[in-house]
Amino acid sequence: MSATLNYTATTTVGDLLVRATARTPDKDAIRFPDQNRSFRQLHQAAMLRARELYGLGVRPGDHVGIFLPSCIEYLEYYFGLAYLGAVSVPMNARYREHELRYQTVNADLVHIVSTTQVAEGLDFRARLHQAFPALRDAPADQPVSLPEAPRLRGITLLTDEPSAGCLRQSVSQGFAAEVEDALIDRLRRAVTLRQTALMLYTSGTTSNPKGCMISHEALVRTGMGLAERYGMTDQDAFWSPLPMFHVGALFPLCAAYHAGATYIGMQHFDAGAALRLVRETRPTIGYPSFALFLSDMVYHPDFRAEDMASLRLINCSMALSPEPFRELMRKSFPNAVFVGTYGMTETAGTVTTSDPADSEAERLNRLGRPFDGLSVRIAREDGAEAAPGEIGEICVKGFSIFTEYYGDPEKTAEAKRDGWFHTGDLGSIDAAGTLMFHGRAKDMLKVGGENVAALEIEMVVAQHPAVKTCQVVGKPDARLQEVPVAFVELVPGQSVDPAALIAYCKTRIASFKVPRDVHFIAEWPMSASKIQKFKLRDMVQEMAADRCAAQ
Repeated sequence: MSATLNYTATTTVGDLLVRATARTPDKDAIRFPDQNRSFRQLHQAAMLRARELYGLGVRPGDHVGIFLPSCIEYLEYYFGLAYLGAVSVPMNARYREHELRYQTVNADLVHIVSTTQVAEGLDFRARLHQAFPALRDAPADQPVSLPEAPRLRGITLLTDEPSAGCLRQSVSQGFAAEVEDALIDRLRRAVTLRQTALMLYTSGTTSNPKGCMISHEALVRTGMGLAERYGMTDQDAFWSPLPMFHVGALFPLCAAYHAGATYIGMQHFDAGAALRLVRETRPTIGYPSFALFLSDMVYHPDFRAEDMASLRLINCSMALSPEPFRELMRKSFPNAVFVGTYGMTETAGTVTTSDPADSEAERLNRLGRPFDGLSVRIAREDGAEAAPGEIGEICVKGFSIFTEYYGDPEKTAEAKRDGWFHTGDLGSIDAAGTLMFHGRAKDMLKVGGENVAALEIEMVVAQHPAVKTCQVVGKPDARLQEVPVAFVELVPGQSVDPAALIAYCKTRIASFKVPRDVHFIAEWPMSASKIQKFKLRDMVQEMAADRCAAQ
């Protein structure tokens, strides 16, 4: 038979690490600024965590919260839970008490792994005590019993400092002593591909985010698709500044380990720290994903283009950025091929991405093609398939789609219809089969009966040389229903008058699309990686209320 036969040799998240360990046991699996682990060391640590959790009563299918900053221990527990066939439930390091309480109860967590203070103002134990005040009076090193969280049986902290209502690390690890490696091996081998590996909560535009149940197959095959599209090998080093409670960190981890590459992480994104990390570890692939991260790095006083020379490929969607930003990136990362990507939590990460071999015009102006095994269609409002180039709702089908929103069959049925996941995003597919994102359907403004995409206005404002980042939201208007308002972060050292920015827009877009107000902002309200527009809308409402009160 002369034709090449392609096949998919997928596996579970746990077996992915085991396979990489068998192939290159002494190669670095994970690097952080202050420490690293080989594949052998990471596997051994994951086995210990699995034995520990099993000794504490965690069983296949149980949900365990990981409330930690990005760190090597995070991966130890993540893979340990995968070995057990239990479900990892990442908890956003930014969460405050009401969010922690909601997720603990909503996700039916049986155990939480956390820590104490890691930086000024960032004390995880204090937040847990605020979320569950009864913990403050509970004995240390004992199981917990909380009426408001009846499934929760214990909390492990990565410290040996006694803590009310929590287990010290040494006490928690002591439960591993009676559990043999052979038992964990049997449990790992029993895990199925469609079993849930991860319950990842959406960053949310509402007060109560939804828990996406994501299978082992979805995570691993999406990672495999990324590795194959980018031509990753065991000679690559993959850097991601995204937090490990984000899908943009966890599925690329699968990509790296599928290829046998080293994964490079950091506790949290800081531009100066990111520059030092890239300079010292020399990654070949960068996965910052969001223009805001790269912009902060390039405008940092310590930035030097020659320090970025090791990067051969960077994922950042230039199609969603203005030409001045693209040109700045070309100069700042001289050896890197930029690729664009479209994806989300519900699709276990990437759906479409560019091929590094695509033309620069394609890579900088479109968001690539779907991975093999995934289908994308653009739906009109009546459900019919849109014509090439026509804008409609992006719908996705295939192995990567989340199984369900945990405990919410109505929202699951609303999102998954006729075999397709309806994303709520607007997009178009050209004749060559490449995707373009045109914004969230919820980000469409209705200005005097005209549909206006916030993204279109943002792209225009961002072309001004003084503008670093722009976000546009709607403000209620008695005559026009709503009008656009721009929030702008300026390039360091630059200044511009709001009236001048509005005048700049008037020469470039139709009058009904021009922002009515411009508000300058120094710090954006963020989720794990994205600007939270609903909070910008709240700010607009508050400013309007303040003006009314002052009149």
